[in-house]
Amino acid sequence: MALPPQENTVDQPRILIVDDEIPLARLISRWLEVEGYDCWTAHDAPSGLELLSAEHFDLLISNVRMPGLSGLSILEQARKKNPDIAVIMAAAVDDREMAIRSLQLGAYAYIVKPMDQNELFINVINALKRRRLEMDNSRYQEHLEELVREQTREIRRSQEEILVRLTAAEEYRHDETGAHIRRIGLYAEALAHHLGLFREQTEMLRAAAPMHDVGKIGIPDAVLLKPGKLTSEEFKTIQQHTVIGGRILGGTDIPLLGLAQNIALTHHEKWDGSGYPNGLAATEIPEPGRIVAVADVYDALIHDRVYKRAMPEEKALDILCEGSGSHFDPRILDAFFSILPAIRDIRSKIAG
Repeated sequence: MALPPQENTVDQPRILIVDDEIPLARLISRWLEVEGYDCWTAHDAPSGLELLSAEHFDLLISNVRMPGLSGLSILEQARKKNPDIAVIMAAAVDDREMAIRSLQLGAYAYIVKPMDQNELFINVINALKRRRLEMDNSRYQEHLEELVREQTREIRRSQEEILVRLTAAEEYRHDETGAHIRRIGLYAEALAHHLGLFREQTEMLRAAAPMHDVGKIGIPDAVLLKPGKLTSEEFKTIQQHTVIGGRILGGTDIPLLGLAQNIALTHHEKWDGSGYPNGLAATEIPEPGRIVAVADVYDALIHDRVYKRAMPEEKALDILCEGSGSHFDPRILDAFFSILPAIRDIRSKIAG
């Protein structure tokens, strides 16, 4: 007595039967076709693998031991070609080790011949049901992951919006640097990419680097906008913009703001330890701060500031070279010179 056929909501499952015992393969095919399944047969391993490459199947029923390539090899290759395929292995002997090995390689069941018709139907139904549940679960997990990715993107957009608005506030204080802070983000992103940072890190750096001077909001206009050379006391005051920036951006567990704080605090530190505010040296200085230090000095040198005129790029590049190993991390400076054409392209596109 046969079991009721599986409910068919779209297309009946396609089943490939691979067995060198031709009468048995045909018998299994007839049994299953009566139940409405779409059955194909192959009578050796190469023919079975050829069909698996050319056609899509939901279930593979394969003999374990055949001349030449074994059923276990077919199982392995079938799972590689189609990880979603359900597999039932059939054997003439009840071999415990072979059964365990089959299940370890991804088979859903191991049945011993001569097989009972109802036993076959039960295993087929269970294998296809398990396959469907696993595929549904996989799609659900993919859906959840996409939701998480979208939420992460939305959070990132919100964080960047915060930084953009803070950047706009900074521009109100000294408008001539508005283009400067946008260029810094793009310079830093290009440098980070060349240095091998992951895409997510480079994108975060692009968003956070423009906040390097946000602390200048707290510097008096008389010092910030003073034309000409600063006195020693005024220079001490201007140095405080790093600390002020750190305070403005601190006290949060938002990664993007944390990175911006890191940069604000450290982009005036120097490789030899003579920078400010904390006199950090070499790799004590976080890499984002070292990256922005190179980008910031380059851009400041070649553009007008309230306290100086722009200098030719050639002279600015000489100054950068002189600072290798003292002001700047030599590795990051070398990377900067390696991508100088890209840096110049950014500069030409964001003039001001």
